[in-house]
Amino acid sequence: MRRSLLTLTAITFVTWIGARMSAVALPLVALEQTGQVWTMGLVGGMAGLPLLSVGWWGRGLRERLTDGRQLAAVMLLQAGGLAVVPVAGLAGFTGGAGTVVLCASGLFTGIAAALLGPAERALVSDLSEAGDLPGTASGAVSTAPRWLAWQDLAHRVSMIFAPPAGAWLVVVWGAQPLLWCEAAVVTAAAVAMLTVETPARPALAAARGSDPSGDLLGESSVLAGPVSTVDTEGEAGTGALVSATPSMRSVLRAHPQIAAGVVMAGVGGVCWFGFSLGLAVLGVELAMPGELIAAGMSGYGAASVLTSLLVPLVITRLPRGRTMVTSWVVLGLTFIALPVAAPSLVAIAAVSAVGGAAMPWGIAALNALISEQTSGAQRRAAFTAETILHSGGASLGLLVGGAIIGWVGAEPVLVVTGLAQILAGGAGVLWSNQHVAKSAVSSGSTPGESRLRSSSTRSAP
Repeated sequence: MRRSLLTLTAITFVTWIGARMSAVALPLVALEQTGQVWTMGLVGGMAGLPLLSVGWWGRGLRERLTDGRQLAAVMLLQAGGLAVVPVAGLAGFTGGAGTVVLCASGLFTGIAAALLGPAERALVSDLSEAGDLPGTASGAVSTAPRWLAWQDLAHRVSMIFAPPAGAWLVVVWGAQPLLWCEAAVVTAAAVAMLTVETPARPALAAARGSDPSGDLLGESSVLAGPVSTVDTEGEAGTGALVSATPSMRSVLRAHPQIAAGVVMAGVGGVCWFGFSLGLAVLGVELAMPGELIAAGMSGYGAASVLTSLLVPLVITRLPRGRTMVTSWVVLGLTFIALPVAAPSLVAIAAVSAVGGAAMPWGIAALNALISEQTSGAQRRAAFTAETILHSGGASLGLLVGGAIIGWVGAEPVLVVTGLAQILAGGAGVLWSNQHVAKSAVSSGSTPGESRLRSSSTRSAP
C-alpha cells in the first residue's frame, strides 16, 4: 500500500503542476486562435461549471471511482481536454469554431478536475485504512491524515512555482507546445495510476463512523465511535442501511462535525477574494500598484509551504475541531490586520505569512475528520462537498468580489471578510455543541456524560 500511496502523491503533484501551467497557457492560445480578448477567460469559466454542479451530475459517478483504473480513465479525459486546443490549432479552427473548441476543452478539464480531487483524497484514505488494518486492533493511529497532508503539500508547492514556470515555458516554447507537453504528462500519469492497488474492503472500514456525542472542541485526534447511518431518504440516525449513493446533504447531516468544517472551508473560500483582490486594489489606492499583493502572496505562499512540511508529522496528534476553528479564526484576524499593516511591505508579508502558516492546519484537520468518520460512498460525498464549497466558493467570491470592492473599497472588504471567517469558526462550535446537547437528551444523559463516554471510546493519539 505504501508504494501506491507514494504513486498517488506523485501523480497529484504532477497533475496539479500541469493544471496551473495550463491556466497560464490556455488564455494565450484562446487569444491567438480567436483574436478576441473576451475568450481568454472562456476556458476557465467553462471549467468552473462542472465544479459548481458536480453534486448533481456527479452523484452515481463518484461512487465508482474507487481504484486506479477508474481514476486513470478520468485522467485520460483531462489529457484529451488539454490536447483538443492545440489539435484545433493545427486543424485551423478559428473564430466561432475555435470558441466551441475552447468551451469543450474547459468542460472536459473541468469535469475531470471536479471528479479527480475528491476521488484521489478518498482513495488515499481507503489505501491508508487498508494498510493500517493489521495494527488497528492494538490502537494504532490511522496514517490517512498524514498521507492527505502530504497530498495537500503537493498542491501548495505546485501553487508556488508552477505559474511562473508556466509563464517562462510559454516564452521559451510557446503556448501550444506547452499544452502538448502537459497532455503527454497527464497521459503518463494516467498510466502510472494503473499501478495503484485496489484497496481492500474490510469490515472494519465499513464500521467506521462518527461519534454523535463528540463536540467540535472536545474530540480527540482519532475517532472510533459508533456508526452514523444515512438512509435513502437522507435522514440521519434512523438506523436504516446507508444508501448506495448518499447525497452530500444527507452525509453532512449525519456528520455534524464534518458539516461544520466544510461550512468553515466554504466561507473561507468565498472570502478569499478579500485577500487576493483586496490587496491588489489597496495597493492601487496607496499608489503602490502590484507591490502589496506581491508581498502578501509571497509571505502567504512561503509560510504555507513551509508549514505544510510540518503538518504531516504532527496532524495525527491534534484535535480536529480546535485545529479547524483556530486555523480559520487566525486567517480571519490576518485579513483584519492587513489594512493596519499597509503600506509597509515587510509588515504585509509578515501578516500574510501568519495566515499562510495557519491555513494548512485547518485543511488537514478537515481531511482527517472526513477520512476517520466516513467510508465508501459517504467518504466520496463528503470530500466532494468540501471541494464544491471551498474551491467553488473561491471561484464565486472572485466572480463577484471585484464589484464589491469597487463599491465599498478594499479596506472595508478585508475587515468584513476577516470577520466572516471568525464568525464561521464560532458558528461551527455552536452548531456542533448544539448537536451534542440533542444527542445527550435523546440518550438520556447530560452533555458532560456524553463527552466522557465519547472520550472513553476513542483511540489514544
